[in-house]
Amino acid sequence: MAFPVEVKYIIETEQEIGLVFPPCFKVKMKKENGGELMTEEDDWQLFPFFDKSDKKRMSRTCNHLVLETKQARKWGNFPNEGIAIASNGCGDFLLLLPTKKDSKILSDEIFLWLHETGKIEKVADTIDELNDN
Repeated sequence: MAFPVEVKYIIETEQEIGLVFPPCFKVKMKKENGGELMTEEDDWQLFPFFDKSDKKRMSRTCNHLVLETKQARKWGNFPNEGIAIASNGCGDFLLLLPTKKDSKILSDEIFLWLHETGKIEKVADTIDELNDN
């Protein structure tokens, strides 16, 4: 279930990981912290930002971006610089990667990471191109 998140939790996450999320991603997540997306090939569950405002929200966001990215990095072929933003429930992830100009700023582009091969392919220029379920 998607619900809004306060900007302070996005900022806390950025400070924790040392990266800045792209503006359009932050706008979407401020409105709906999580939710579902569709690509041509699959349905995806977006990982939320960890919301510590109350116990109910903490419980709803315990599968947050930072935790899921740490879990994804346990796969030998997940990119070290990647941030997992969604899962299809079968081991594959949608991810954000840093821009070529600044390794501390994540690009708007959305990439698919395939767990079996480690292959990365671009699926959208921005999160807004992906369909909400």
